[in-house]
Amino acid sequence: MTTHDGPEELEEQFAQWRRYVLRRRELQAVDADELEDHLRGSVDELVTAGLSPDEAFLVAVKRMGSLDDLSREFAREHSERLWKQLVLTGDSDGPVAGTRSRRDLWVMLGCAAGAVVSVKAPALFGLSLDDDGSFYARNATLFALPWLAGFLAWRRQARPAVLAVLVALFALGVAAANVYPLPDDSQSVVVTGVHLPIALWLVVGLAYVADDWRSSRRRMDFIRFTGEWFIYFVLMALGGGVLAAFLFNTFAAIGIAPEAFVSQWLLPCGAAAAVVVAGWLVEAKQGVVENIAPVLTRLFTPLFTAALLAFLVAVVWTSHGIDVEREALILFDLLLVVVLGLLLYSLSARDPLAPAGAFDKLQLALVVSALAIDVLVLLEITGRITDEYGSTPNRAAALGENVILLVNLAWAAWLLLTFIRRRTPFTTLERWQTGYLPVYAAWAWIVVLVFPPLFSYA
Repeated sequence: MTTHDGPEELEEQFAQWRRYVLRRRELQAVDADELEDHLRGSVDELVTAGLSPDEAFLVAVKRMGSLDDLSREFAREHSERLWKQLVLTGDSDGPVAGTRSRRDLWVMLGCAAGAVVSVKAPALFGLSLDDDGSFYARNATLFALPWLAGFLAWRRQARPAVLAVLVALFALGVAAANVYPLPDDSQSVVVTGVHLPIALWLVVGLAYVADDWRSSRRRMDFIRFTGEWFIYFVLMALGGGVLAAFLFNTFAAIGIAPEAFVSQWLLPCGAAAAVVVAGWLVEAKQGVVENIAPVLTRLFTPLFTAALLAFLVAVVWTSHGIDVEREALILFDLLLVVVLGLLLYSLSARDPLAPAGAFDKLQLALVVSALAIDVLVLLEITGRITDEYGSTPNRAAALGENVILLVNLAWAAWLLLTFIRRRTPFTTLERWQTGYLPVYAAWAWIVVLVFPPLFSYA
């Protein structure tokens, strides 16, 4: 069997795989359809990355996780093909993939260079990091995210219509960050600086899914990409911090002060380039079954669950209400974000057909605990914002995000409970989470575009 099979041979592979899957007595035809949808999507992704259809099919089955034993059985019975190479040993490199990887590298370097140029371009108009901090705070993500979106759109071979939408949305972001007459001490500057990155990151998500933007599977892939990208970016940021400290101290030892170079060039340019490089790293390792983010969720889910349950027990035991300061709602927003992240990345790595287990019950306890705490906080803070503090852009944005997160997690908790009780398939929970992403995008754009004039640019 050659590694350059056509559509007929690939369909025959799908048919053979499906027959093996249906040997499991607990699987119904609808379950096989769902799995085949995931498998076909993974094959399409790998073909886009440069693998031949045969190679892509073999790697995709390898990534099915719980079906790995079934895949190995299939491999033994079809040893004349590439199964032993790709499923049993995991070697998926080939000349086509190598050529595509080199092209990806050069395109990534070009996009990273574009991000660096974007960071330094405002200096040509007299805007410096030291004197114009408000401008850079509002525009920080506009320097790098368009280049990351461009790299992803190139990899996905996005159609001109998708490219036009991407350009229009980034142009809208530029307008939102710079058109409104916001004084440097305005709360709207902070609100824009926080929410514009969220809105633009979801524009990056559009570049990632490209023509498959309606696909729940592709949106979940973007969630996985986000977690992996964040981890790589943080690791590079830590490395960059060590490099900056090393340069500063070694040059200072010989009487040279590199402070201007580090603050004006190394850190901002390195951060902008790292945004693109981190995306390239995630794409370069997409054939690896074990990813970092889901592994971390397995570690931190029980820790956060124990901490939240202990807090609830302490509240009941001491009969003390939660002393909510005026900015405390942001802290509890972050709590819900962390809980949502732990839930999302465990879902992204889960076998959709595996029965509910102890970890699913642990996740339910985590989500319910976070919801209970947040309801207590909302009861305290909503009245205080209305009666004592008044409404400001920061408080209104934080309260709105809290409600949006609360709705997301509340329905996710219900779906998780029904899944554990075997009344709802896992895919329903997955679709709810991926289908909720546009709500976050809409809220972020509302805050960025509507809040400044609504609150008189305060």
